[in-house]
Amino acid sequence: MTSTLQTGFSIAVAAYLLIRMERRLDELAIAINNLEKGVAKYFGEV
Repeated sequence: MTSTLQTGFSIAVAAYLLIRMERRLDELAIAINNLEKGVAKYFGEV
């Protein structure tokens, strides 16, 4: 019983952290794309 609870808790924590990390990675990808556009615009490549 204890082993099952520990495993379930570990899975829940891992899932929570992965969901939070996924959102942050999406925001990072958007920021990188915006930076790329800004640099290209600054150097006149667009």
